[in-house]
Amino acid sequence: MFITYGRKMEKRILLTECNDDIGLIAKITNCCFDHHLNVIRQDQFASSTDSKFFMRSVLEGDFFYADRFLEDVKSVLPDGAHVRLADNHRRRLCILVTKESHCLGEILMKTYAGALNADIVGVAGNYPELSELCRKFNVPFTLVSHEGITREEQEKRMMEVIDRCDPDYVILAKYMRILSPNFVAHYPLGKLINIHHSFLPAFMGAKPYHQAFDRGVKIIGATAHFVTDNLDEGPIIEQDVIKVNHRYDPQTLAKAGHDVEQMVLMRAISKVLDDKVFIHGNKTVVF
Repeated sequence: MFITYGRKMEKRILLTECNDDIGLIAKITNCCFDHHLNVIRQDQFASSTDSKFFMRSVLEGDFFYADRFLEDVKSVLPDGAHVRLADNHRRRLCILVTKESHCLGEILMKTYAGALNADIVGVAGNYPELSELCRKFNVPFTLVSHEGITREEQEKRMMEVIDRCDPDYVILAKYMRILSPNFVAHYPLGKLINIHHSFLPAFMGAKPYHQAFDRGVKIIGATAHFVTDNLDEGPIIEQDVIKVNHRYDPQTLAKAGHDVEQMVLMRAISKVLDDKVFIHGNKTVVF
């Protein structure tokens, strides 16, 4: 019996990942009922290829016994299940940049307007060009130049800057440096988010707009993905495209692509902050 008198009612998100089985939804919702938790919204997906089950449940109630609730949920699920409760605390973002301002500017504006449940705790770049933009939003900027030093030394300094910020997520907002395996391995999968200026898997690597021009494409796009050791091949979070035609050269393709890059990156960040993204191998389940 769980007494809730005088305690605050709040919303949290139950995230469940396990092997698929009969009756999982009923078992989980019965646990919610037993703990007097109301299900506000629920999304689920069962993968037919590997029999994995994913569920995101928005719950409302008294979470004084949250640990016991999670134990009860896990006890009715198959062995190896992963369950956790997410709250709506503001996340900490560290942004990595080079020279292009459009993605950073969009994140700064959305955060300033309160459209993101996050705080930008720092911006770091390998060129100084975007420091003034950060100053206008009262966001600290740190220059971590790559000039005159080895790649290993520059990455070591960059990791030190990031780690001092203690972010929940690191956003590569047109950070035009290829990350080494050591850099990527320093952070858990799901912490580094990149925006790539093509509709992956098309046109990986450098100069995708030049590649698109050479192929005479009729659409261009952008892809936000989690970062892995494999360049531009991490689990995809969000994608979109716009139409182009034969009148576009590489420069006008890049200019047109800025809008879709901003849009895709912001949608990806929002979904991650709202705990709507599960990593499933080298893919994602996005609710």
